[in-house]
This record gives sequence, C-alpha cells and structure tokens, in this order.
Amino acid sequence: MSMFSIFNVAGSAVSAQAQRLNVVASNLANADAVAGPDGQSYKARQVQFQTVPMGGPGSAGVKVQNVTESDQPGRRTYEPNHPSADGEGYVTHSNVNPVEEMVNMISASRSYQNNVEVMNTAKSLLLKTLQMGN
Repeated sequence: MSMFSIFNVAGSAVSAQAQRLNVVASNLANADAVAGPDGQSYKARQVQFQTVPMGGPGSAGVKVQNVTESDQPGRRTYEPNHPSADGEGYVTHSNVNPVEEMVNMISASRSYQNNVEVMNTAKSLLLKTLQMGN
C-alpha cells in the first residue's frame, strides 16, 4: 500500500463516520418525539457500512451502504390528557434508546478522531521523507 492510499482509506472512514454521527444526532434529537397525526412515531436509524476496494491490492476503504430504520415498536405510555393520545389514551414515543445512541456517538467520534490522526501521521511521515532529500 502506498502512502497516498492511506489518505484515501482514512478519508473514506472519516466520511463514513461523519455520516454515522449525523444519523446519531438525528436519533438523539428525536428521542422524545411522539407519534404524529398519522399515528407513526420516529424510528431510530442505524448506519450500515460496506467495504470498498481502494487503489491497489490489499487496500480497502469503507462507505455507508445504507441507513435502515429500526423495526422495534415505539414506547407507549398512558397519558389520556395528552393531545397525541390514541383512542385508548396511549401516546406512542420514538423507539430511540438515548443511552445506546450516546455510546454509538462516542464510538463514531473516536473512530473519526483516530482516522484523522492516521492522516496527520501519514502527512508528517511524508514531510519527513521530503526533508531527508534536502
């Protein structure tokens, strides 16, 4: 793997993790959302990654394959006076688990930071290599 392939691989990972962070932010923003007039509540979304070949042999990056919605039912609470309550007095909330999303956010953030560090290290090594020629 050439030094330049490192930037492609780490760059693809940074881009994928940025998309993952956006999905987590959307999930957290809708954690307390209730069902709308159509009776449907917000469903948590998860990012699925896919390995993609990059450059030469043995070099693979990552991209977001798709974003899927969770099929878990929303949390229902009995609140008969709530304006969004159904005929039985229940309000359906989103199925987002804030604790899981916070863990997911920390993981994505650390992955993002690690890949930025890989690019910075590769840049530093390339600069040192250029300085050796002088």
